[in-house]
Amino acid sequence: MNAMSGDLDALRDRVRAGRSAFWANPDYLPAEDAEARQDLDQALKDWTMLAPLLARVFPELEASGGRIGSELIPVPEGAFGPLPGRILIKGDHALPVAGSIKARGGIFEVFMCAVHQARTAGLLAPGEPVTRLAEARDFFARRTIAVGSTGNLGLSVGIAARALGYRCTVHMSHDAKPWKVERLRRLGVEVVLHTADYTAAVAAARDATAHDPEGYFVDDESSELLFRGYSAAAAELADQLDALGIAIGPDKPLCLYLPCGIGGAPGGIAYGARAVFGAAAHGFFVEPQQSASALCQMAFDAPSVHELGLSNRTEADGMAVATLSPLVPARMRQRLAGVCTVGDADMLRWVAKGAAQGQRFEPSATAGFAGPLHLMTSAAGKAFQARHMPGVAPEDITHIVWATGGRFVPDAAHTAFLDSAAILPEPFDLPQEITP
Repeated sequence: MNAMSGDLDALRDRVRAGRSAFWANPDYLPAEDAEARQDLDQALKDWTMLAPLLARVFPELEASGGRIGSELIPVPEGAFGPLPGRILIKGDHALPVAGSIKARGGIFEVFMCAVHQARTAGLLAPGEPVTRLAEARDFFARRTIAVGSTGNLGLSVGIAARALGYRCTVHMSHDAKPWKVERLRRLGVEVVLHTADYTAAVAAARDATAHDPEGYFVDDESSELLFRGYSAAAAELADQLDALGIAIGPDKPLCLYLPCGIGGAPGGIAYGARAVFGAAAHGFFVEPQQSASALCQMAFDAPSVHELGLSNRTEADGMAVATLSPLVPARMRQRLAGVCTVGDADMLRWVAKGAAQGQRFEPSATAGFAGPLHLMTSAAGKAFQARHMPGVAPEDITHIVWATGGRFVPDAAHTAFLDSAAILPEPFDLPQEITP
């Protein structure tokens, strides 16, 4: 099967059957990207402005001067199963403060909102250090931050909002993990539980905020601020690759495998990578088989996974999203290399593999491990290589698996993941699923 040659019917059948699938974006145009570079520069400027305040509010960031960053972890050969080539993990599963990739977006938006509100009210004069906002809890206590979430964005927004003194309300979908709900409530966040999915939770949060004159809504479906906050991670990655002596260029491409729910986090990171590395970086979204919202939207113009008969049920709660953010296809139509899917069983297997390597993942954090297998093993992946990486030897491709959450998973929940993985058959599903 080769979706690049137009065999969308076969791809659709595969998706409907809940099998692992790979779609190469026919509109993808690798290139130097001046617009993305300009946006990334603004993101880096904003993060630099916020850093002293972050260091003041969050003690765990004091040593880094307010920088939120994660390790780049080389993968020992065979440690995560039959993965081809040079694999590294971007360890956002262990990010400080919020314990997931959402620290890069949720914290950024809440603190940028705080700066804007304080300046508008005359509390923060032009040029005055933003650290003054650490003492403005009475000002923020009269205001509310709201968000809809399956879990990790709600955690990051709640943690950030309460650190400054905001009231905070998080509307959570039916698949939110109980421990995430409990953690938010311990922080003093109001959690509203919904019996419907993520889209309904977001709509409820948006509607409630519209009736609150002092409310601010973090709109995961269309927030430019979230997108910008995530994009800055690409500059951090570039510095880490340089420190490891890993060159990226036309003959040494970089492939990023980014777990995708609503799409803002992976979209922002892929956008930032294009700004930094130009045509040498190729960003792929990876989704659960039953929650393939990006694949449905971008390959088939289907606004919801339900239109292809998918259940939107997955162990990867952070990616249980039926409808892709409208911002993502608009911004990424020619910038996204492709999308692939992975089953829950393989994500659980990788959680167990990670534990054996001392890494604490939740299932959604491991989806990216499917990416190198799809790209290097499937017929569609090989066609992508021939088109966009002609003549490049497999050993010259650097694969980055972006891990997204796990640091705060309670021991009991992590043990349950490992127990589930232990009773699965030993072989991974993906090599058999995607071999032509």
